[in-house]
Amino acid sequence: MKKDMQNTPQEEMMNVVMVGHVDHGKSTVIGRLLADTDSLPEGKLDLVRENCKRNSKPFEYAFLLDALKNEQAQGITIDTARCFFKTKKRRYILIDAPGHIEFLKNMVTGASRAEAAMLVIDAARGVEENTRRHGYFLSMLGIHQVVVLVNKMDLVEYKQSVFEDISRQYAEFLRKIEIQPQAFIPVSGYAGDNIACPSERMPWFSGMTLLEQLDEFQNALPADKQPLRLPVQGVYKFTENNDSRRIIAGTVEAGTLKMGDEIVFYPSGKRTSVKSLERFNDSCDRPFCSQEAAAFTMTNQIYVKRGEIACRVEELAPHVGVRLRVNLFWLGKSRLDKNRNYFFKCGTAKVSMQLEAVERVVNASDLSCLSRQYVEKNEVAECIFLLDSPVAFDLAGSCEASSRFVIVDNYEIAGGGIITEALEAEDFDKRNIRWAAGSVGIEERKKLNKHKGLIVWMTGLSGAGKSSIAEDVERQLVSAGIHTYVLDGDKLRHGLNSDLGFSQREREENVRRTAELASILEDAGLVTIVTLISPFAEGRAFARSRSRQSFVEVYVKARLETCIKRDPKQLYRKALEGKISDFTGISSAYEAPTEPDLVLDTDIWTEEECVEVLFNNIMSRVAE
Repeated sequence: MKKDMQNTPQEEMMNVVMVGHVDHGKSTVIGRLLADTDSLPEGKLDLVRENCKRNSKPFEYAFLLDALKNEQAQGITIDTARCFFKTKKRRYILIDAPGHIEFLKNMVTGASRAEAAMLVIDAARGVEENTRRHGYFLSMLGIHQVVVLVNKMDLVEYKQSVFEDISRQYAEFLRKIEIQPQAFIPVSGYAGDNIACPSERMPWFSGMTLLEQLDEFQNALPADKQPLRLPVQGVYKFTENNDSRRIIAGTVEAGTLKMGDEIVFYPSGKRTSVKSLERFNDSCDRPFCSQEAAAFTMTNQIYVKRGEIACRVEELAPHVGVRLRVNLFWLGKSRLDKNRNYFFKCGTAKVSMQLEAVERVVNASDLSCLSRQYVEKNEVAECIFLLDSPVAFDLAGSCEASSRFVIVDNYEIAGGGIITEALEAEDFDKRNIRWAAGSVGIEERKKLNKHKGLIVWMTGLSGAGKSSIAEDVERQLVSAGIHTYVLDGDKLRHGLNSDLGFSQREREENVRRTAELASILEDAGLVTIVTLISPFAEGRAFARSRSRQSFVEVYVKARLETCIKRDPKQLYRKALEGKISDFTGISSAYEAPTEPDLVLDTDIWTEEECVEVLFNNIMSRVAE
């Protein structure tokens, strides 16, 4: 590559994938584009011409990309090829993806990181099955910046009618999959028409050249400007020479990481700060940027493991869950079926999973839908997955690296796609999963206890009545033979969470620890009643995500004036006098639940009425 092609941190860059049916001329178009923009390594073009002459083969621009000997022998592109060129506006990475149906797995891999696409159609052959299939794959991957090149116009004598017929036919198909192409361009990769320069052979076309159209594409938000996403690749502990560092290592997929950053790991929710940035034989404190391999130490030596994602505390958090709606490409030797175990891989996380439901199987050629609960090879489907343990992920259209996944079947990558929705884990208790905490499964404990585990999360202002109601309900549940335990906020503050204060960060840590403990007790089969103010919606959402069986959010509602009037511990009085800072309802906000599972309004109901309603609600849930 020429020196002036080297990338600098300030340069704008875009990944563009080239797709199309086999033999429609994708590689030729790219080869011509590189040659016409003087983007080839010095002497490369002459070398390929000489090789063709020596072997008595006609020169083809595709040979600039088809580096593998067997590819040149067969005349098809098997693997994805990457090449680079730049314009005055930006630097490009062009990805030539295979077009043959047998190599769709490679095509999907090539398109997985692209922001835009060039789709090639042979003017002499028109729209074929794989042409439609590739268009649908681009749609399913969320790639909507598309230019369609009607190639080999030289073979149809540059006829305008041929170009218009193909454009009309394919535009109608793309409209059905919600892709509005930026342009249809008539080109000849072989002759160079409308690639880098306007064609004199097609005066009837007044649109942009391919090169001009590429510069019209819009870049997504630069990866360094996105929220931090650093999947943990490994954790390394040193002991030699009293070196006690625990180094977290991984690749920054998005955002930046610098010293002093407060970070939280998902799905565990554990928090710490970056103490130092570690580089091999380098003490530079320059932040780690997107796509850089990174390593750092922590101020608090918390336990994290491979598969978690490091994020900044103040930035948008990823989703955490076990139940996902996805768009899936299935490329496995055996069909995707229910009642089988697969591995789900997203970032560095790898967890066992099952297919819960196939919502629809789509014929990518004619967009017809099939209603069946399995997916065959080379089919596209919308599915619901159920994972054996929580993972952190983003939804398609946000962070690319953590919204796309692959499925492993018998040690081979058998499928992949994008996550479109995070779903509630309502069916999670229907499977007998053996958690890392022990060898006894959920169903076994349910039989032993004669009821399932449950987390009852009671939130509300201080003085609303949470603890009083919980204690009375606990007595009634125990009398009814239900294994129950109350995690009271005050008790936790004097024990497990005695090292925490009342800043927002410490309140969040208080909720996180309590949620983890409640999850363990729920896993043991107990009805666990939590009474915490838990003022922030994000913390309560995290607590719900840690539930492995059933979770009920109870809003113990009371007006602030009522709570101040009750004030059994004289806390409001002290807060109003300025003796207590960061007090919820006075000097710190309380985010009331918008959609709680149950509301107990203690301004209206007596304590006895609240106890009765909550007791009956719990009894109906544990008996399910």
